[in-house]
Amino acid sequence: MKFPVVLHKDTDSDYGVTVPDVPGCFTAGTTVSEALENAQEALALHFEGLVADGEDLPQPKEVDVHIENPDYAGGVWAVVDFDVTPYLGKSVRFNASLPEHLLHRIDERVQKDHRYASRSGFLATAALRELSA
Repeated sequence: MKFPVVLHKDTDSDYGVTVPDVPGCFTAGTTVSEALENAQEALALHFEGLVADGEDLPQPKEVDVHIENPDYAGGVWAVVDFDVTPYLGKSVRFNASLPEHLLHRIDERVQKDHRYASRSGFLATAALRELSA
């Protein structure tokens, strides 16, 4: 899932990163690249805690939802692609039927787009998008 993040930089400080859709999730880095990498780690730690506490996992919203929030004024927006599937629980095998042409298109996308490790990963991502809409 793509989580919007906002970066702030004050004089004589590192880049601070806040993940608006995940309350309490923030990090920093000396460069923008490092700050965004650290955001991945911060999200992982945060999601591990939510799972351990039996809490619902947050769903990302569009950046537009947060733009007018004065807490993020002057920040630079970016998007961090974070795989939430490891936090959704144990995988369960099931049977599904799809039209042949649709399945072919899914397989083509999985081969071209390295965000998806498998057909199942693609379908899980699509299901999560639909459920969060």
